[in-house]
Amino acid sequence: MMTLHAPSPFTKKQQLRIESAQNGNYTMRGFTTSGAAIDVDTLISSLFFNYEANTYGLMTSRTDISIDISSAELLDIFSPRYQHPFISWQGIDADSSALIEHAQMLQQYWQEPSLWSYAIIADDFSSLSFNIDGVDTALLEVAVQQKLVHAGLLVSDVPKLLPFFSRGGWPLEQDRQAGAVTVSLRLSEPEEDSEVWLLETVLSTVTTKNYWTPAVRKKSLPLVDALPTKWQPFALDIEQQQTQIVELLSIENLQSDIFIHATLDDLEVRTFLREDLARLQALGFDVVLPAWLKDLKQSKMRVRVSTGNISTKKVAGLDDILTFKWQFSMNGESISAEQFKKLVDEKREFIRIGTEWFRVDANWMQEMRALMQQAEDESWTVRELLFRELPEDLSPLEEEDADDALRDDPIFAFELQQSLKSYMEQLQEKKGLPAVPVPLSLNASLRPYQQEGFEWLIFMREQGFGACLADDMGLGKTVQLICYLLHIYEITDAKEPSIIICPTSVLGNWQKELDRFAPSLTVHTHYQANRMKEDAFVRFIEQEKPHVILSTYGTVSQDAEFLQAIDWATVVLDEAQNIKNMQTLQSRSIRKLHGSHHIALTGTPVENRLSELWAIFDFIHKGYLGSFGRFNEQFILPIERDESEPHKQKLRAKIQPFLLRRTKRDPNLQLNLPDKQESHAYCALTAEQASLYEGYILETLDQLEQLTGFQKKGRVLKMLSKLKQLCNHPALYLKEPFEDAATMLTRSVKLERIVQMAAEIVDNGEQCLIFTQYIGMGQLLQHCFSEIYNVDAPFLTGAMPKQQRDRLVEAFQAGEFPIFILSLKAGGTGLNLTAANHVLHADRWWNPAVENQATDRAYRIGQTQFVQVHKFVTIGTIEEKIDKMLAQKSALSEELIQSSQWLTELDDDELRDLISLDYNLS
Repeated sequence: MMTLHAPSPFTKKQQLRIESAQNGNYTMRGFTTSGAAIDVDTLISSLFFNYEANTYGLMTSRTDISIDISSAELLDIFSPRYQHPFISWQGIDADSSALIEHAQMLQQYWQEPSLWSYAIIADDFSSLSFNIDGVDTALLEVAVQQKLVHAGLLVSDVPKLLPFFSRGGWPLEQDRQAGAVTVSLRLSEPEEDSEVWLLETVLSTVTTKNYWTPAVRKKSLPLVDALPTKWQPFALDIEQQQTQIVELLSIENLQSDIFIHATLDDLEVRTFLREDLARLQALGFDVVLPAWLKDLKQSKMRVRVSTGNISTKKVAGLDDILTFKWQFSMNGESISAEQFKKLVDEKREFIRIGTEWFRVDANWMQEMRALMQQAEDESWTVRELLFRELPEDLSPLEEEDADDALRDDPIFAFELQQSLKSYMEQLQEKKGLPAVPVPLSLNASLRPYQQEGFEWLIFMREQGFGACLADDMGLGKTVQLICYLLHIYEITDAKEPSIIICPTSVLGNWQKELDRFAPSLTVHTHYQANRMKEDAFVRFIEQEKPHVILSTYGTVSQDAEFLQAIDWATVVLDEAQNIKNMQTLQSRSIRKLHGSHHIALTGTPVENRLSELWAIFDFIHKGYLGSFGRFNEQFILPIERDESEPHKQKLRAKIQPFLLRRTKRDPNLQLNLPDKQESHAYCALTAEQASLYEGYILETLDQLEQLTGFQKKGRVLKMLSKLKQLCNHPALYLKEPFEDAATMLTRSVKLERIVQMAAEIVDNGEQCLIFTQYIGMGQLLQHCFSEIYNVDAPFLTGAMPKQQRDRLVEAFQAGEFPIFILSLKAGGTGLNLTAANHVLHADRWWNPAVENQATDRAYRIGQTQFVQVHKFVTIGTIEEKIDKMLAQKSALSEELIQSSQWLTELDDDELRDLISLDYNLS
């Protein structure tokens, strides 16, 4: 038996049995000196501990008791360059000892450039041999050919490489660094008005992404003189690398002692790309090409990832840990995960598969490598899988689609274990969610789709996901949310309050709906100028323990600092598109509120308003869609500028688990809606309106006391009309000229709400009728629609000629304009306006039959759409009180109500109660 080198006091002797296998490979087993078998892991780590070319043994083929190695690896692991310093390997038998001794003898040629002085290449390139006197070169020849094939080189490449090999280019695994500097060869396309390309040497370091070249005046100087002072110590190494590069290039008359700076024509460039480029990269030299040129031979690997959950539970959960199995292939050949990682680590853009070269997307490979590393290091759960920024091709494949998908290149196939697939389908399709009983205290019956929405909100809360409920206007988002609130306070026994943030124009609506549907909830309105702030508000929360805080966007923005310090059970945004301008103080303040659950309500088609979508998702689940800059680059620009359907599909898939949207026009939903649905839109008075209202009442009551009989009846009717106009807008009451539309909206919540609702209806592709008793209100609405939304809304009055009236009706029915404003009396009868599926009553008539006649302009024979009727009522005013009285007096005869006698015959106390202002938002 033979020892490879003399043992030291620290050297440990080990034994090897080496047996020849097929194709120039060997099978190897390890033993201790006592004959005990060495486990395979220990054997590999001992033999390959310093052998980077095989990733320190990770790529070694193995069985339970042995490993397989190539002839090249056999020579490498017994070379002084890679041998373990404290292990002495011996042959366990005569054949093994002879093979180790032969490998040791060949080291004087194997690692030396002088090897190539003995090379003999057949004329037809069929063989490569070495003629060394007295030496059996069979093992050496097989090892060299294996090295060349591993580098992507053929025997036919060797003649051109002989100068390179014999002048320091062998062995192939040597480090191509020149000290701290990387030497690269850069090809640059012709500049404007030029036809010549530039091939030059450029330098870089690991700390900079920029490439350095000498100034023009220094390009012809010797290397050491052209270099910056800090790099001059590396001049010899740089010159040696340039010498090797020059040997590999087909270009003649290049010098290696000055920086390469050669101009090429198109023919020379094609030769460089076809012959020199592959050779340079195969031998480890860095070549920089123009980005567009790299795309000429670009391909992606196919990747298949199988994942399951470690948990033994039958039903998958969000917190189950995932296991991954990665499979790579290219050009029909498999690539191990370890080989893939090595390709990425080497930053190779050109790789050879079989006899073909491919350019792979380096950025994509880096992302995939990082993804693999994260999956290995971080023990991903199902929850994390949903929120990772995975490659865009990562999507679950249905089994029947898998084969077709694999025919497409590139492909990233993602296979889910069945239990995980079922769970993902729950999130995507919202089907099969756990049943949740409706709280008994809810004063309403939920329709089937509303029950599903309520259960979805509860499911999303329990799973820790934010939610965006984006049902169409009129489908009952409010009652679904109120049912959710009742559940969390009566079933789950949540302790912290919830906050609902809405536009000022719907604040009153929320008050009324909460009181109507959930009187058991304690609601506090945080809105008035004298509202509690800072410590006083916190003490109120702690002492009174209200269930719901109702506030507005403007108020929360002003009180952001102390509201952000409170832990909310739920933070709800109604009309969530109000935070669309993500850089405004209002949007930033609201997105910083802390809640156990965040819910956004919106009736607008958010998937078509991408900036709004980002802001809403940043609120419901911060960071899910990344930064706005990245979202703009990834989605907004491709979709809004290029109308890219693949980007639309990707975005839909990404937001689908967290967005529930049902529309009235979707027949598959089977919403079972009534033909007509009436609802009240409650609006508050502004401070200006309230002050004018109170002043007018005091003045009028004094005058009424001086009147009797018929005079009093007339005065009452005039007073009621004045108050109704004031509820619409103070400018109508004061008979003022119109200001700019934006200013007019700030003076009346009702006007603002009507304009917003009509705009939302138009955005949804629908049409609406707006009825008003007053010419001034109709003109004011026209003014706002035109100035703010650039929408021309015709106004039909009694003074309009019949021919013009008929033409407008025909145009509206044909969909030529979306908003039609009508005088209640002039437009309340005789018209067929079934193109509209929304009817808005801006002000209330004392006779419900007159309102119903107006509504029937849309809700009549020929109407195929679900009709929504919105009646606007100003809180605390005569409008709300008459609305309540009409409901209470429903038993009165129709004749009595139609005569308006019930209003003019009220006694003084009833009249005083009717017109007095009961305006309290607390």
